[in-house]
Amino acid sequence: MRALLVVHDNESYISHFPIALSYISSVLRNEGVDVVIWNQDMHHWADSKLTEFLKREKFDIIGISMVAGYYEYRKLKSLSNAINRSKNRPVYILGGHGPAADPAFFLNKMQADIVVIGEGEKTIIEVIRALSEKRSLRNIDGISYRENNTITNNKRQKLIQDIDSIPSPAYDLFPIYYYRLMHTSSLAGNTDFRMPVLSGRGCTFQCNFCFRLDTGLRERHPDSIIEEIRLLQDNYGITDIAFADELLMSSEERTEKLCGAFIKAKLNMRWSCNGRLNYAKPDLLRLMKKSGCMRINYGVECFDDRCLRIMKKCLTVKQIVSGVEATIAAGISPILNIIFGNIGENLNTLQKGVDFLLKYSDCVEIRTIRPVTPYPGCPLFYYAIEKGLLKDTEDFYENKHINSDLLSVNFTNLTDDQFYEALCRANKTLIRNNFKKREEELLKRTEELYFNRNANFRGFRQT
Repeated sequence: MRALLVVHDNESYISHFPIALSYISSVLRNEGVDVVIWNQDMHHWADSKLTEFLKREKFDIIGISMVAGYYEYRKLKSLSNAINRSKNRPVYILGGHGPAADPAFFLNKMQADIVVIGEGEKTIIEVIRALSEKRSLRNIDGISYRENNTITNNKRQKLIQDIDSIPSPAYDLFPIYYYRLMHTSSLAGNTDFRMPVLSGRGCTFQCNFCFRLDTGLRERHPDSIIEEIRLLQDNYGITDIAFADELLMSSEERTEKLCGAFIKAKLNMRWSCNGRLNYAKPDLLRLMKKSGCMRINYGVECFDDRCLRIMKKCLTVKQIVSGVEATIAAGISPILNIIFGNIGENLNTLQKGVDFLLKYSDCVEIRTIRPVTPYPGCPLFYYAIEKGLLKDTEDFYENKHINSDLLSVNFTNLTDDQFYEALCRANKTLIRNNFKKREEELLKRTEELYFNRNANFRGFRQT
């Protein structure tokens, strides 16, 4: 059996490594499937090229994974048209958070055959075996499927509790020398190579704007993580790991355990992760820094206690300030994220967010404020439907969610015009602040060059 997995183009010069597809590729190959990757992301092929490729090559299945963004949705529609035009059309399988939230909608809209809901490593093997043996799909957990214009939703697949049992990503099937060039901040050196790694699956929190199918967290053993990092070091020269977990800092105990293992293993690897400010304590942060942590991405979202409670962030303003200041003191760059427009927000909460970013952002990256988006499946999505602000998934994707920096649903008492005027003013302030800091840094380098005769100067270059 042959499988074609599509990595779609997002029009970036360098794209993030598709870690989810790499895991699926690994389990498929272990099952004896001939896996081929269609790297549209790297080559920027036109979608029509996929129709031509399917005409030349014979595959039994074709798979695409998407998260939930406006761009991905429109890209998926175009790629689906290309697939469905093919005379040699394989069985078409969708995966990812987007289709999982409303599989019937995606099956009909994309004219796909199967949606894998949740973790796919176990489910996809059961699907492959059923297709190979020409058996019915009705007894396979974790899928919705379309058959004779009828959609059937099977029961959920049980979670893979021992995630160390999942084979490592099939790195050799992907152009790693392309993906490792991804730099997301100025902290990366010109000779650094970066790759993502998963240290666990899930999150223990339940923010109202976040969609996830499963509760809780399943952690990998530190030895398994270290083994994978060493493979990336030895085989691909990786010097920087971006932990792709929803939340690596799921507790102080877990974070301390991981950092201790990294230090003991003498990895000498720079790394970054997603963190929680209620766990950002001085001793832990110093240990993280010692183990190689350079950046922590914090979902602050709002700088107002009342709105934080509405969001179910399980954070307070006091914890935010304490955690950010401790992060800076430890020598770690805090990447601070603020969104605007959740239930109960107003111009005052927006200004609090702006003032917070002006005070604490180190401008390693440009931080702007985006509107909150009620993605299908999250509590905020159902709240919007209940209040008559949104009809359904189709209304969200086809009418409302046209860009991540524009309103999908307005939950505030502001008019749309007032909302945009305030957000424009806020982001102009943040952008000016960012470039002011960059200007100061460049002027300082210029003085170092001429007044201190800095012979290490290599020009005002971006890379």
